[in-house]
Amino acid sequence: DGRGDLMADYGLYLVIIVAGWLATDMWRWLGVIAGNRLQEGSEALAWVRAVATALVMAVTAKLIVFPAGTLESSPLWLRLTAAGLGFAAFLLLGQRVIVGVLVPLAILAAGLLWL
Repeated sequence: DGRGDLMADYGLYLVIIVAGWLATDMWRWLGVIAGNRLQEGSEALAWVRAVATALVMAVTAKLIVFPAGTLESSPLWLRLTAAGLGFAAFLLLGQRVIVGVLVPLAILAAGLLWL
């Protein structure tokens, strides 16, 4: 029956949509609701910030040490130098995120063109 196959296909898409929502958006909304109840200087909020920062740094370290794509062919010393100099520039130039992004990007691009 063609209609049964069609329903089975839509059922699969429905499962994917619900599972995707449960894995992402539901937790975001719960975070917003819980975050609105936290005081700005609370210990719980400091913990949340520390965990978020640790997760970002873990992903960054993974990308530096175990890269994929074009960076996979670049030497580790270039990736580490770009990250270190980018962090130094970030600190020295007023902790601007754009500096922390553009400086290591420029170093990596120049290094990859030079090599």
